[in-house]
Amino acid sequence: MFDTKITIVLRDDLAAWQKLNVAAFLSCGIAAQYPEIIGEPYRDSAGNVYNALSIQPMVVMSADQDTLRKIHARSLERQVTTSLYIEEMFATGHDEANRAAFSLFDPSTAKVVGIAVRAEKKIVDKIAKGARLHS
Repeated sequence: MFDTKITIVLRDDLAAWQKLNVAAFLSCGIAAQYPEIIGEPYRDSAGNVYNALSIQPMVVMSADQDTLRKIHARSLERQVTTSLYIEEMFATGHDEANRAAFSLFDPSTAKVVGIAVRAEKKIVDKIAKGARLHS
């Protein structure tokens, strides 16, 4: 059905609220990069209008810190633009502060807590190797 795949990988030791927060932020990043994945608004039988949603499913996986570091490195090696969330962003309160915190780290020092990737299915599977379905 889709030639591409969207996978979100979350660090496995996060609190539940952190996992949900990171997944929401990362999925917004994918939607911003690929606006064509957003469908039409929903309407119920009473005529109420609701926000449009992604037309493509997103797979949510989990991994430990070391595996996330490898996934991040593989995405950079393949030059696949990703959505990335680092641990230090939990201490900020808005986008500008998030970007300031993010800019202090490079791929070898970033404490990645989540990454989202959209690319050709085979490429995403290679990048996300080692992650497991989130449960």
